Amino acid sequence: MDRAVSTSSRPEKVTTVKLVESSTAPSGIQLVSSYQTNRVGDPMDLVALAEQVQKGDDFVKANACNKLTVIADQIRYLQEQAKKVLEEAKRDADLHHAACNIVKKPGNMYYLYQRPSGQKYFSIISPKEWGPSCPHPFVGAFKLQHDMSWTPVDEVEKRDTEIAIMDKLLSHQTALPPYTGPNFKGLVE
Repeated sequence: MDRAVSTSSRPEKVTTVKLVESSTAPSGIQLVSSYQTNRVGDPMDLVALAEQVQKGDDFVKANACNKLTVIADQIRYLQEQAKKVLEEAKRDADLHHAACNIVKKPGNMYYLYQRPSGQKYFSIISPKEWGPSCPHPFVGAFKLQHDMSWTPVDEVEKRDTEIAIMDKLLSHQTALPPYTGPNFKGLVE
């Protein structure tokens, strides 16, 4: 049985309160007085029920909004990560296509220069080694990683540290504590 009630806190909003259906003789047997169980009691009881339903609706809406906000933040973060991955993939592809007369080996540093014609090429000679006789403008220095990605010189130390942590993690898997959350304690020390 549905009853429409407006509360004193929000008189403009009508809340529907669902009351339990009643039967004078459930399963064919009358257990209690139907007058006592089916009569409409104090109107304030319905108002209290309506206020409780409204409060529940408000909390459900607030919880849903909070969860959706978290998901929206995660989507933005994933979009930023996807953009970063695509930019790195383009940079790596461009670097792999740069002119080079030597076989590039992972783990080595390579120096990118640009000829007046616009051609970019790799050399194993750094601008410091060239000194003032450097033949072309220096573009940047990159380390070729073992996964064939390129790391700019200013990020090499950070990347090497990350790789060392992952290597340590992989080689000491059985020594990790059984925590459910992330725990890198001892891996960076």
